[in-house]
Amino acid sequence: MRIPIKSVTPETGHAEICGFVHEVRDLGGLAFFLIRDRTGILQVTIPKKKVSEAVLAAAKAVSRESVVRISGPVKAVEKAPGGRELVPETFEIISLAETPLPLDVSEKVSVELDTRLDGRFLDVRRPRVAAVFAIRSAAMHAINDYFHKEGFISITTPKIVAAATEGGTELFPIAYFDKEAYLNQSPQLFKQMMMAAGCEKVYEIGPIFRAEEHNTTKHLNEATSIDIEVSYADHIEVMRILEDVIVKTYEYVDKTCSDHLANMEITDFAVPKGPFPRLPYSEAIEIAKKKIEDPIKYGDDIGSAAERAIGAEMGGHYFVVDWPTEIRPYYAMPYENDPTICKAFDLMHPRMELSSGAQRVHNHDQLVQQIAKKGLNPESFDFYLKPFRYGMPPHAGWGLGADRLIMTMLGLSNVREAVLFPRDMHRLVP
Repeated sequence: MRIPIKSVTPETGHAEICGFVHEVRDLGGLAFFLIRDRTGILQVTIPKKKVSEAVLAAAKAVSRESVVRISGPVKAVEKAPGGRELVPETFEIISLAETPLPLDVSEKVSVELDTRLDGRFLDVRRPRVAAVFAIRSAAMHAINDYFHKEGFISITTPKIVAAATEGGTELFPIAYFDKEAYLNQSPQLFKQMMMAAGCEKVYEIGPIFRAEEHNTTKHLNEATSIDIEVSYADHIEVMRILEDVIVKTYEYVDKTCSDHLANMEITDFAVPKGPFPRLPYSEAIEIAKKKIEDPIKYGDDIGSAAERAIGAEMGGHYFVVDWPTEIRPYYAMPYENDPTICKAFDLMHPRMELSSGAQRVHNHDQLVQQIAKKGLNPESFDFYLKPFRYGMPPHAGWGLGADRLIMTMLGLSNVREAVLFPRDMHRLVP
């Protein structure tokens, strides 16, 4: 019976392992094979005069990254990886790998990101890369667990829609029988509709699509978004929830992923501490003015250069709050005492924006007015507006980019490294 490599110890006595041939060293009378599965690496030592002809024949025929099944006694060896080695009694080649390999799985030869993505199935065999996705899996587990414990309902919203959810033009049109439809850029309208349904607290983790012609290290055209909406809550309350999600996710990764962090050579994994600072938009603009060459003024969006400048000043996670109403979506709730400012926020990492959110407008007539002020036709949003006519609780929510969360958590240089099969302006395969 196969044993995961991590579980193989000298106390095991006899073990059968399956995995990929990670490295081969032939020293004449001795041959050393490093066998890798997702749990770790084990040294297989072949003293050529002491093993069977069948083992020797398989060892001679096998190539790196072939899949093998090997069994034999395990003993303690101080210099071997993990302090143990297996001497094979059987050595079966399950699947022979072609040579040469498209990329070096042992990471001894550096390779460009595009080449890695072209051969992603091989790239993820590398322990450093596999660690990224093991950590991502742990982070998503922590987030799902948090929402379930807090009484949220998991929902699934359509990814094919008839109209823009946020009124933008950056949409992917698709042929939908005899109609034109679009890939959804956000679950925003649907999660608000669930507030009218009385669900009170909902979340969704799913894909979003943005037809933006960006070719940067932080943008993708298909991304994974973590979205929530909460009834009877304001922007302050959902910011608190967002802080909690970030901190508890980092804590869970720190607690459960030490081996994966070590594979990435991350020795100083720091868990952020809440509460995160609240920086008014007006103050953020003033910081950016002093630090960047590009002109920026009140009413402008905060671009990449400004994000980095403000992030360097803040030094950790922080919120930008109290945004000008005119540059936020129509559903953001203006302050009663100053409607030019709205109850919107962005959660920032020092490197980039991670999340946007707001308290929403829940009054039907006010929402119609704000849609019209944005130059949009309220009739195009009839399916969205209808629930607001039949009792809508006050509510607030946010969307958090899962890919950027992992990118910043692990210090990755490109968001594509945090996504198994990224989709951008130029990449549709694999």
